[in-house]
Amino acid sequence: MPFKVGINPVIRTLKYLKAGRVYLNDKIKVFSVYLNTSDERHKGLRDFVTWHFPQIQYKNPDVHCIYIKNIMPTPFIRVFLDNGDDVIVDVDSKERKEILNHVIKVLGKPTFVLKDELLAKEKKENPANFGYMCTKHCICQILGQVPCPAIVPVPKHVRGKWIKESIMS
Repeated sequence: MPFKVGINPVIRTLKYLKAGRVYLNDKIKVFSVYLNTSDERHKGLRDFVTWHFPQIQYKNPDVHCIYIKNIMPTPFIRVFLDNGDDVIVDVDSKERKEILNHVIKVLGKPTFVLKDELLAKEKKENPANFGYMCTKHCICQILGQVPCPAIVPVPKHVRGKWIKESIMS
């Protein structure tokens, strides 16, 4: 089985894809990488594409991610924005980590925006939530649940004590 040999099984796992750190800015619509497969100056970008490109695709589903091989003599990353502009990042003779940090710094979302988005995602209103700071204070307010015993007494056949008494007598 050739797909179980080498680094590809690691890269194909969901845990690895979720571990990505690159969240591209919302203005970015196309993320394209230009590289050659044989030139030594392109080694860092080839490694970047091998290890981080699947993570970028997974973390940014609204961005069209492509890489083009053996067309240009110099390696670079070109990003097209939603207003029609484009940004070119020169990655000639850079290492994989340098490219990753530069992409995060220049094209990524700031950390405070990521924290705000995570907080908004956690606060999403769920109708099953009840209690303090929720729309429903008690579970008795949810349709189909038993009302509060303080307002409506619970029937005897629902109480465990009544069943035990009826069995013993």
